[in-house]
Amino acid sequence: MESQLLRQTESKFNDTLDHLHSELAGVRSGRASTGLVDSIKVEVYGQSMPLKAIATISTPDSKTIQIQPWDQSNLAFIEKALTQNQNLGLNPSNDGRVVRVTIPPLSEETRTQLARVIAQKAEAGNISLRNARHEAINAIKTAEKSKALTIDQATRLQKDIDKLAEAYQARIHEVATTKEQEIMSV
Repeated sequence: MESQLLRQTESKFNDTLDHLHSELAGVRSGRASTGLVDSIKVEVYGQSMPLKAIATISTPDSKTIQIQPWDQSNLAFIEKALTQNQNLGLNPSNDGRVVRVTIPPLSEETRTQLARVIAQKAEAGNISLRNARHEAINAIKTAEKSKALTIDQATRLQKDIDKLAEAYQARIHEVATTKEQEIMSV
């Protein structure tokens, strides 16, 4: 019971960290990254699909993202989806074969706004960790009341979960700080 609860909690913590990584991949830095656009939803074939499901996305250089759709008839839809995405503020160009997006340099104001966005995403990750920790603590208390765990086992398990939560909070802070430094470097 103890190890199972610890594994479940660690799995939730890992999911939170993975989600933060994917969220931060979509935050624009000064460099081109496929993570910026791969999850943008495009209306094609009567449904909304992620860009990576309908095109090959590459970065031929550090300032350009190149999107080559598998079906050329989707070029206009891809360009429209990229233009309408207000979070990124990108201007795609369509040459009839591929869509190219040039990543403009970040202004100081934009860097500051993106740093706030990163801080918000990191805080959301910390909240998710706290919620998972709270669920685990409640499960421990319930198991203790039903005599499935002794008081010593419950105390030890709670301490292990607290240590694990602290370690994951440190990792979230590290990931957010690294991304912020990447954005702030000119």
